Amino acid sequence: MGLLQGKTALVTAGAGTGIGFATAQRFAEEGATVVISDRHARRLGEAAQKLGVDSVPCDVTDQGQVSAMIDRVRPDILVNNAGLGAYRQLVDLDDALWDKVMDVTLTGTMRCMRAALKVMIPRGSGVIVNNASVLGWRAQEGQGAYAAAKAGVMALTRCTALEAAAHGVRINAVAPSLAMHPFLEKVTPPGLLQELAAKEAFGRPATPREIADVILFLASDLSSYLTGEVISASSQRA
Repeated sequence: MGLLQGKTALVTAGAGTGIGFATAQRFAEEGATVVISDRHARRLGEAAQKLGVDSVPCDVTDQGQVSAMIDRVRPDILVNNAGLGAYRQLVDLDDALWDKVMDVTLTGTMRCMRAALKVMIPRGSGVIVNNASVLGWRAQEGQGAYAAAKAGVMALTRCTALEAAAHGVRINAVAPSLAMHPFLEKVTPPGLLQELAAKEAFGRPATPREIADVILFLASDLSSYLTGEVISASSQRA
């Protein structure tokens, strides 16, 4: 439908097979000039080749890399998809792992937002979509660090949206429950994904493309009156 025609969109953590890759694909289908970033150079190059888009290597824990990426791309749309999970009981969670999850998932999102706003605010337009999680609202054993980081992403989204609104910039977030892709299976304890999928109202997880469609809605003018919102992309029972 050409929903993003003429827009430049930057998607972080776009390599691989997950939500970032699917989002980049949907954006390209809707006419955007898409740039993907990731800290894994080989995977990034492979993903960019498959999608036929440009790429910028970037580690979101490094402010210098983040600033250079934003200065190069100067996006109209930024999708903050980078995040790091850690399945660990709190009594077994050390400071180093806690700090790493926060640095990638919450502080990394903040770094990218801050750099992008320095481009978008003077321009008087722009859209930022952050990838949060239903775990920012709901409890799941072993996910304390990740849930705390995603709850932080939600709060950051709401507060910064108010700061940016006067400058014509919209900021929203999507909160998926479970989107299945091969990498997720590699980093999740055996049987857990099947257990979580069984709790979904449809009895299955989402596909990355289904989450990408929600991100597309938030990135496009179809959601022109939404800012500071967190949209749950979930069929999970409360």
